[in-house]
Amino acid sequence: MAKEYWTINEVIEIFQVDTVFLSNLEEQEVLCPTCTEGTRAKQFSTHDLEKLRLAKLLVEDMEVNLPGVEIILRMRQNMLEMRKQFDTILEELAHYLKKDLQNHT
Repeated sequence: MAKEYWTINEVIEIFQVDTVFLSNLEEQEVLCPTCTEGTRAKQFSTHDLEKLRLAKLLVEDMEVNLPGVEIILRMRQNMLEMRKQFDTILEELAHYLKKDLQNHT
């Protein structure tokens, strides 16, 4: 079973970032770590780690500022959602066409 959540120390070690960078991403609402019941320790999901990876790439390699990172990641999420909707429409169309062809043969 794959790990679902990572601690802040694990994230810092894996991504070689500091707590200020993580805090800034939280302030920009790029990352939304959760706190588990019975503890105040923040934990990051796989989804958060993917956003962190992209944010770090945008900041370090492309020199995008944090508000820009938030906009880019939001646009990326919107595009992914639209892609899923488009795929669903194509699947429904293919099903309809297949059914229509069967009715005409």
